[in-house]
Amino acid sequence: MAYDNICKYLAEEYPSEFFHWLLGEEPQDIQVLKTELSAEPIQADALSLLQSTNQILHLEFQTLPQSEPPLPFRMLDYWVRLHRKYRCPIEQVVIFLKSTTSQMVFNNEFRDINTWHRYRIIRLWEQDPLPLLANRALLPLATLARSNQPLGLLEQVVAEMDKIEEKPLRGNLAACVDVLAGLRFDKDLVRRLLREEVMEESVTYQDIIQKGVQKGLQQGLQQGLQQGLQRGKQEGVLLVVMRLLTLRLGLLDPVLQQQIEGLSITRLEELSEALLNFETVTDLAVWLDN
Repeated sequence: MAYDNICKYLAEEYPSEFFHWLLGEEPQDIQVLKTELSAEPIQADALSLLQSTNQILHLEFQTLPQSEPPLPFRMLDYWVRLHRKYRCPIEQVVIFLKSTTSQMVFNNEFRDINTWHRYRIIRLWEQDPLPLLANRALLPLATLARSNQPLGLLEQVVAEMDKIEEKPLRGNLAACVDVLAGLRFDKDLVRRLLREEVMEESVTYQDIIQKGVQKGLQQGLQQGLQQGLQRGKQEGVLLVVMRLLTLRLGLLDPVLQQQIEGLSITRLEELSEALLNFETVTDLAVWLDN
């Protein structure tokens, strides 16, 4: 699962915590909106839309600043579509996860002729970790916050998680910490601090593992199918070429036959055309040598 998708999971699982952190509000009635916006559907894995009674909080999580189309244009496009559909105040916040010196993470507006659109930007590596440490739903984000002693901050996060008594919640947050902390720390170090048995309590962790296995199996199946089709096509072309050569030149010498069997499918297709001009086995041998 991608880093920014873990953040999307957190925002949609704990929306009130994100409202409180980013807007200083604690609305009672929050719903997660679908991330598809017509007219042309936009499906953004890392986009979360949280609606309270009187406004929408649009969160965009970014691991890297580069995107296509560029992020400022996308934010304007999202705003227009949201405003058209819901007609209420919209607060847009882009949260950059991984520390970078790119100037793109400082650009919070789209400008063009007669058009100017602004949105908020949060660079996690500049954020005070205390508000994040104080909110257990935001503990995974705290691993990426500002610190002169990053390892000490990670240990603080783990210590706060150990205080959580509900095993499913603790396991889910540990799984999120495991993924997000990988942007800053060595994976083995994170795993040693978290303890594997804690993450194994997590439905989220098991889901991540299961999706990884399924994806691997799917990729393996697709790759195997493509290779099988390629092999099947090559064997079919080889069979046709050998039959045509036998009809034209008679039985072939085993050495020549072995050479032909070692040809790529592209070369076999070329041979299927060239053999029409062969008059003797010597012509075939010369073609193979060339």
